[in-house]
Amino acid sequence: MKKIDIDLWERKELFEFFSKMSQPFYSVTFTVDVTKLYNFVKFRELSFYYALVFLCTEAVNDTEAFLYVAREGGIYKLSRREPSFTDLKPGSDNFYIVTMPAGDEIEKFCIEARKKSRAQTCFIDGEQETDGLIYFTCLPWIELTALTNERDFCADDSVPRIAWGKYREENGRKTLQMSLELNHRFADGVHVGRFYTALRGRIENLE
Repeated sequence: MKKIDIDLWERKELFEFFSKMSQPFYSVTFTVDVTKLYNFVKFRELSFYYALVFLCTEAVNDTEAFLYVAREGGIYKLSRREPSFTDLKPGSDNFYIVTMPAGDEIEKFCIEARKKSRAQTCFIDGEQETDGLIYFTCLPWIELTALTNERDFCADDSVPRIAWGKYREENGRKTLQMSLELNHRFADGVHVGRFYTALRGRIENLE
């Protein structure tokens, strides 16, 4: 983690502008083609959900603007963010939140995520909850058009929130709608575009 000299930070003026707002958060929903990811996980018998969590985590870490946090009156740049994702208890309507490092291998992450999720007995491990995470959730029963998450309105909250719904198949392609919530103090539309480009590239580069 690196502390940023705000007076030399190119984002200083925008940061200060959006810091005056009581609600500096915004949400964007966009379409992602997941055809290649679907084929990849089906061939390897992996979880589509865990695999997309992994790829989104990598795309977030590819996007510099998503790595900034505000702590104790200062601005810092994280070396990386890690995933914290919802999962359903088998045979139950109740969910829990699993937090773990993504690592650098998609197949290993999918395997370890399933193990940790099945072994977890509490709703959430508070000791792992930091501002260096990415919050993930999924509504696989419906096609998503928009989504917002619950939050305490703390202007220093910089945790990206990512969600998606049921995928649609049309003309041999599978697509889903993905929602991304961000703090405007740290990231703008151009950075959403960079995240999308990074995610699309990682999906298309799957072998």
